[in-house]
Amino acid sequence: MSDPKPVLLLTGASRGIGHATVKLFQERGWRILTVSRQPFSPECRWPNARESHLQADLEDLGGIAALAEAVRARLDGGKLHALVNNAGISPKGPEGGRMGVIETDAALWTKVLNVNLVSTALLARALLPELERARGSIVNVTSIAGSRVHPFAGVAYAASKAALAALTREMAHEFGSRGVRANAIAPGEISTAILSEGTDELVDAEVPMKRLGTPTEVAQTIHFLCTDASSYVNGAEIHINGGQHV
Repeated sequence: MSDPKPVLLLTGASRGIGHATVKLFQERGWRILTVSRQPFSPECRWPNARESHLQADLEDLGGIAALAEAVRARLDGGKLHALVNNAGISPKGPEGGRMGVIETDAALWTKVLNVNLVSTALLARALLPELERARGSIVNVTSIAGSRVHPFAGVAYAASKAALAALTREMAHEFGSRGVRANAIAPGEISTAILSEGTDELVDAEVPMKRLGTPTEVAQTIHFLCTDASSYVNGAEIHINGGQHV
């Protein structure tokens, strides 16, 4: 009898990098469980997508335990081979403007930090036994905005992504002895449906490769970090930005 397919749990699966990651992992023989705030879309044509979708609002930290239980109910043999934390929000001001310290109130700080940071820690904590059984991998999606001031990303988003990089290091240190690796990827300017106006000028001025990245290029790096090809990579943050960070 062949081994069951490895299982990926992906948050923030409804568009862009999340969509590309689902497609790539399915092509490579994985079973995928997806989490997003949106209900399942009947337009989705991927096999078994409806049965694999979990609707949850990660801002509601009180719902993490129920989400983890729903994931467990879908796992064969109680093993989770990869947890990819891709969910994230980046609030904008009027007309899509960047929100700085002055524009960001306590309620918005709480919302962004819950979705982008705290829920990530709580979900990994809740599913650690399942990750341990599979000697699995955690991949957290940070951002170039976590290490430098960005013209489009607001202060709460940037701070949450910097903290997520620190959380990744903490996970790698704490979970490594349990057989679970934790790494991060930090995308730069990626071609998705939510690019801000002015991105073309930013790419021309700051990206040595003079082009946007593609969601597939990000998904390929995520896949690498979830497989034995990266078996001794732990606590890393891989920049996917065409050299924008240098």
